[in-house]
Amino acid sequence: MSETTTLPRRPSVRRLPLKAALRLNHPSDTWFKPALSVVVASLVPNLLLFAVDRLDLVMYTMAGSLCALYGHALPYARRAGTVARVVAGMIAGLAVSLIAGSLTDSTTILIAVGALLAATQKALCDASRIGPPGHVIFTFVTSAALFAPQHLGQVPGHLALTLAAGAFSWCVTVGPALLRREGPERRATARALDAAAACVADPGPRTRGAAAAAVHGAWQTLLASGRATPARRALERLVVHAEAALAESSPAGHRAAADPARLREWAALTRARGPVPTPPAAPGTTAELYGIDAERAGRRARTHRGELLRRLGPGSHVLPIAVRTLIGCALAGYVCEALGVGRPYWAIVTAASLYQANVTLSWNRALQRTLGNLLGVLVFAAVLPLTRVSPLLLILCVLCFNFAAEALITRNYWLGSVAVTPMALLVIEFGGTHPAGELIGDRVIDTVVGAAVGFLASVLITNRRATGRVERALEATERARAHAVRVLADATADPAALDASRRGLTASLVELREAGDTAAGEWWQRALPEEDLVAAERAGHRTLAATAQRQGLISLAPENGAV
Repeated sequence: MSETTTLPRRPSVRRLPLKAALRLNHPSDTWFKPALSVVVASLVPNLLLFAVDRLDLVMYTMAGSLCALYGHALPYARRAGTVARVVAGMIAGLAVSLIAGSLTDSTTILIAVGALLAATQKALCDASRIGPPGHVIFTFVTSAALFAPQHLGQVPGHLALTLAAGAFSWCVTVGPALLRREGPERRATARALDAAAACVADPGPRTRGAAAAAVHGAWQTLLASGRATPARRALERLVVHAEAALAESSPAGHRAAADPARLREWAALTRARGPVPTPPAAPGTTAELYGIDAERAGRRARTHRGELLRRLGPGSHVLPIAVRTLIGCALAGYVCEALGVGRPYWAIVTAASLYQANVTLSWNRALQRTLGNLLGVLVFAAVLPLTRVSPLLLILCVLCFNFAAEALITRNYWLGSVAVTPMALLVIEFGGTHPAGELIGDRVIDTVVGAAVGFLASVLITNRRATGRVERALEATERARAHAVRVLADATADPAALDASRRGLTASLVELREAGDTAAGEWWQRALPEEDLVAAERAGHRTLAATAQRQGLISLAPENGAV
């Protein structure tokens, strides 16, 4: 009889969560950054427009002000370029919308343009890995602008307002560098220390994967921050300790040395405004920092222009999600048009906001968006009479909802949507009063139809490339591990080569975990190679521990020293 074990095939249809999708989380440690930035970036243009009695132009300055939501996790050297590209992308999308809206009154054509813009914005934001809030802000602005009445001669002036507000947003997001130049690097380092402490306290695949991602993110932030200042050098030493703690928690590591309490204490001091803590020098730190300097110099010599095109190339896992966005947004808009909604832009925005990495996450977002929007229209109905008392009260309410949205959305998306919905509805009031019943009714229809049709599109349009991404990640991880093993076997390998091989293996393990988690929530695909995933992660972390031991960062458990 054959000894081959037949593994059960994973079901094509996964169970969809309910309570977990609505559960509140701990707030982000940087929630106040985008919240305060968008308030400041909106306040000045709004007050200027109020002073000249042109609040009807708020929509165009708001497009630029919302650019202040981006880039807060990036070091300032990288943030400056990223936010500038966000502003340029916002102006480009807005220009397409305004020109299309000026040339035709056909709702059918405008919905098609809106869906194409939403799909393009989704693909570009995913491929560039721009981070939250992703494509949703772009789609919100461009979809609303499609249905804003105007003529072609007004377009240059409106774009100029967006550019001016976007330039001010750039100053708001980059300006804090004058006060705390290493702020983003300090927060990334603190997250790595906290994640390493959690991994040491409770070793396991999930905590180890989270710690690897946090350590990798901290190194990426430090490498992108520019030249090495004394504060950044101290942060690099702290990340070395976090990396050593991660290696000690691996299956091959010696678990006695790492102290979670000390790692958490360093994390708290790193987040604070005082000097960066100076930990005792870990063995091998000098060699590791030499490798960091070599990689930083190499990064300055390389160009990343082709990276975006590679992620959008044939076989990309980004493209099926963009197709879902295109079809889902178009169908949602056309269904709302058939139901009598005159400007169904919110249906397009609702559908576009659903599309996450897989069907399960899209289901979560559909629940969250629907609940948040329906509660949000009740909030709008409650505050609308107050906002019609004075234009200043209207400005104040919009700013308050802007702040509340960013303060609450990291707890759960539905909670943030409770604030986003009245904010979006109140912006319409800047152009003139509208019947409250009509606004609320259209928003409810758009929300329900957009969520239902959008999720249906995510179910019917398969993303079978999710499993292919896992297979490619497995191959890349094995190549990275084999390269690290070869470097380990070379007694003459310099510290920079060893450090680069370890960091490359860490990056491949992070990608492998992300690809596995994404595919686990996708429908209609081949069974996942789960045993291969577990084996690759265990082997990878053993090799990471061996490289750390070679550099003197840790000692290996004698019974588990194999790589």
